[in-house]
Amino acid sequence: MPYPAQVQAIELTEKARELIESEGLDRLTLASLAAAFGIAAPSLYHHFKNKTALLVAVNERTGALLVEHVQTSIAQTNDPRERISVMLHAYRVFALANPSTYGLAFTNTIPGLQLDPTFAEALALPLQATVAELVGTEVALPALRGGWALVHGFVMLELSGQFRRGGDLDAAFAHAVETYIRGLA
Repeated sequence: MPYPAQVQAIELTEKARELIESEGLDRLTLASLAAAFGIAAPSLYHHFKNKTALLVAVNERTGALLVEHVQTSIAQTNDPRERISVMLHAYRVFALANPSTYGLAFTNTIPGLQLDPTFAEALALPLQATVAELVGTEVALPALRGGWALVHGFVMLELSGQFRRGGDLDAAFAHAVETYIRGLA
């Protein structure tokens, strides 16, 4: 059994993310998180004052991981159209791989749990700069919002099982992204 002080906040946050993905947000408690490390629940208060603080850390980690995933995905391309496509596809891949923590970070309306705006900015600015290469800086922000709405809306409909008419969702998403990019030109 690890000594409670030896368990780092990042380890606790990652395990909380895993538990949310595997068991659901409702099943995550400080006691279940502590049990996963073989430590007493009160020792978690050294890192998080309550469950809300833990969920804020989970959201921050989810936001950071999404930013990292998207930024890593574009490292190999210089073409702005390809970069936009790669970014939107990377965003979707991440969201589908992390549906519960993605939803927690990007769909909740509880002010104390909403993702810090710096993460949204770190995600948006590279895409906005790329979009600006195609449409100019004066309309880059509305164009960016269209792309973000496309990917987030598609992902949320996909995760909630709302695409009920069959078909290949990967192909549908690729087509939607291609259409969006053509519309920027």
